[in-house]
Parts: sequence; C-alpha cells; structure tokens
Amino acid sequence: MKKSITTVFVTAAVAAVMGLASCSKDDGKTLYLYNWTYYTPDEVLRDFEKEFDCTVKVDSYASNEEMYSKLRAGAKGYDIVVPSQDYVSIMIGQGMFQEIDQSKMTNKGNINPLVLEKATYDPTMKYAVPYYFGAAGVLVNKTKVPGGNYARDWSIFEDPQFAGHATMMDDMREVMGDALAHLGYDVNSLSDAELDAATKLIQEKWKPNLVKFDAEGFGKSFASGDFWLCHGYAEVVYGEVPEDKWDETIDFFIPQEGGAAYLDSMCILKDSKHAELANEFINYIHRPEVYAKFLDAFNFPCFVNMKAEPYMTSKPMYKASEMDNCTLKVDIGEGLDKFNERWQDIRFAD
Repeated sequence: MKKSITTVFVTAAVAAVMGLASCSKDDGKTLYLYNWTYYTPDEVLRDFEKEFDCTVKVDSYASNEEMYSKLRAGAKGYDIVVPSQDYVSIMIGQGMFQEIDQSKMTNKGNINPLVLEKATYDPTMKYAVPYYFGAAGVLVNKTKVPGGNYARDWSIFEDPQFAGHATMMDDMREVMGDALAHLGYDVNSLSDAELDAATKLIQEKWKPNLVKFDAEGFGKSFASGDFWLCHGYAEVVYGEVPEDKWDETIDFFIPQEGGAAYLDSMCILKDSKHAELANEFINYIHRPEVYAKFLDAFNFPCFVNMKAEPYMTSKPMYKASEMDNCTLKVDIGEGLDKFNERWQDIRFAD
C-alpha cells in the first residue's frame, strides 16, 4: 500500500461526549467507538459498515487518563473502548465493562496465546479482546544527525547534540518506566530507592535536553525538522512524514535494554446500547484478512493475530522481536501515587 498513513486515518468529527447517542434517533444500527487517535483504519470501518448494514461513529482520545476521566465523569453513548492493560484491569475491577459474548467470538482462536499469557488480568478474554501489543521507542531524524553517531539506548536522551531539539512523552508510566529499565529495574517498581534513582536520572540528565514533554504533537514537529529526537509511538511520526522520505529521515528503534510495553484491548462498556453489534465488530477485527488491513494501515508488526501475517502487504516499521525485553505496565493500585508525586516534581520543578 503505497500511500501515507494519514490517508487511512478516520476523519470523523469528534462528537460532544454527552450527545453522541442523542444527536439522532437510535435505530440500533450505529456503533459508537471510542478509540485512540490515529488507531482506526478507515477501510476496515467502511467494510464492516457495508457487511453489517450499519454506521460506525468514532471519537478519539490521546491518553488512557483522558478516556477514563471522561467515562468516570459520566460520559454516555459509547459502545466500545480500547484501553491499555493497566486501565483494563482498573475498569474491570470497577465494573465498567460487560462480558464479551463468547458465542460471537468465532475468531478468538486467532489470538496469539503468548499475548494472553501477558494479559494476566483477563487471560480468558472475559471482558477484553487484545487489539494491539506494542511499545514506544526512540525516533531520530537522520537528516539532522548524519553518520548515526548516537547511542541506541535510553542514554540517547542525555546526549548534548540533541539539546533543544528533543522531546519525551507526557506520560509518567512511559518515561519513568524507561528510566527504571535503563537503570536495570522493573518498569513497575514501587521501591522508593529505585523510583528516586529514576527521577534523578530524568531530572538531571534527560530533562535538560528536552523542549517539553509531549503526548502526540511531536509527530508534526519531527516532520518539520524542529525535533531531532523523540520518545514516542512510531506511527505518530510515520504518519506525519511522507512515505517516500521514511528511509532517509526516520531511525526508529526500541532499546534492547527494554522499557514499557502496552497491550490495548477492545472492551464493551457496561451501558452499551449496541452490545450485539459491538460483539460482531470485535470478532470481525480478528478475521486474519481484516486484521492484516489494520496492520498494513499503520505498518505495525504482526504479533497479536499471527494468522494475519500471510495477508499483510506492508513492511512493518519495526520487528515484533524488538519488544522481547519490554515489560507491560500493570495496574499498581495505590502505588501509582508514588509515580504521581515524583512525576509532578519532574514535570514542574525547575
């Protein structure tokens, strides 16, 4: 597929949260999907609409926190949401999902057993069906740093040649998790000493080179040449740089020392009014030929649904094996306060 990733992103307008289901008469043939920005290929949605004689409307979010806060604040109208593993665990515990209709899941056998082993919070897919397993990594603008003279681990963020042209994600579990991994600790560590060491590393060695912490706008700044070094999801940058410039411009790698990984899953909200259609959609995604279209749209490697690989036509941005040393961020309960306190110091202290 020789076209820019941005051409396959859903361009549906963001509806007012409280008005999603009330803006028109509910005929039972409209599915409301609440998913990450840049994460739903338009071709897959249009094919599903055609086959099931329905309409899919999409609203998007940039972080788990944004999604969770909206729903806890009382947002209604959504049917499917796609949280990451720690929030899946939290939301299951709070009774925010209804059970998946297993009789509809004729494609569940396509899910990689290795993925389900990682999903310790719901290994039988009672509430959550894996969508994508991935990890953030490092993106370098090769046109700004000729010769590749830089470290290929997390220490790259202390390299002075990137000062004033670097950014890291505005995500405490990602940034602190990677600092912990770089120091040889678990990304889910709750040890005060280890967390303090990670905080010191970020504050004293990484932060001085950063322009800011940025959740999603870094892709445009990378493409414009303002940012030479970014920490983030590969698809955000690849989606902004023209495809014919990828090879000469982008060096993306996931440090072999590991870091924070994520497993996003499709879940049906407790108050969904279109649960039958939602179950059909989740099962549809895991038809091998359909899941291959999802992977192709974003140049993702194949891991969650291995039966899709023969149907793929694109070259992945990275290999699934690069994530071998990455660790899923798990729900750490009240221990999250330890991260929060230190993150406030990192983000706002001079």
